[in-house]
Amino acid sequence: MRLFKRKNNENILKSIYSKDKLKRYLQLLLGLIIISLAFNIFILPNNIVYGMSGIGVIFKKVFDIDPSIVILIGNLLLMILSFICLGKEQTTNSILGALLYPVFVKLTLPLVELIKINSNDVLLLTVFGAVLTGFGMGLLFKVGYTTGGTDILNQIFQKLFKVSLGNAMLFTDGVIILGGIFVFGWETALYSMISLYIISIITDKVVLGISQSKAFYIITEYPSEVRDFILNNISHGVTLLDARGGYSNDKEKMLLCVVPTSAYFRLKEGIHYIDKKAFFVVTDAYETSGGSVN
Repeated sequence: MRLFKRKNNENILKSIYSKDKLKRYLQLLLGLIIISLAFNIFILPNNIVYGMSGIGVIFKKVFDIDPSIVILIGNLLLMILSFICLGKEQTTNSILGALLYPVFVKLTLPLVELIKINSNDVLLLTVFGAVLTGFGMGLLFKVGYTTGGTDILNQIFQKLFKVSLGNAMLFTDGVIILGGIFVFGWETALYSMISLYIISIITDKVVLGISQSKAFYIITEYPSEVRDFILNNISHGVTLLDARGGYSNDKEKMLLCVVPTSAYFRLKEGIHYIDKKAFFVVTDAYETSGGSVN
């Protein structure tokens, strides 16, 4: 049974990755071009360090080695480590982006002469470079690719040391930024942290999109009244779920509904009006599929 499930999961993954191949490859190339240009125009000249690119920046400064070579060697070593620690299936999806990224870094380097930005405002250049990098990374992640590097290392740390992906990222990028402090000083490290934060936000926005809806999870003593209010005043569907209190062990009903952001205020105030003691959680709903939300 376990072998059947594993084979079935592998077939599902193959089906996912074989869908819209041309579109995915074009988006991969566009993302790599954007990230590589951002690296050569904004990241490298301002000594911003994070990820494998940051190691390339440090080696360029200390040993005058081409960053693309450092990134390529680093990615190859990490992919070997990934095969050992994570297995073939998880590593395969990182190979294309990991090998192409340093190539694009090298190929886009001559374009720096054509795109000269005459500004001494390091903060402005850092922010703009981070926005471009986050946008390019989001394009890659959205179609199932990565640039390798510390993305692989983070997954290995997560598996071996049983830590969250966020803590793994904090450790790996923290070590690289720490190395940047010794080479470039504290000011550059602070710019690097700002850049890393912006990249994470922009990447999420590209992958998930800007939320147009809110999901409400509601526990109330008056589920029928709240349901009627949603159906008649918000004009949206609602689902009743069986729930049980973790402390009291009492059975209760939980209402789940997804409404447009424009209806957030009306629903929130309506719940409070019906039941001032109601407990509810509101989260962004980036994508809804099936059912009716009109």
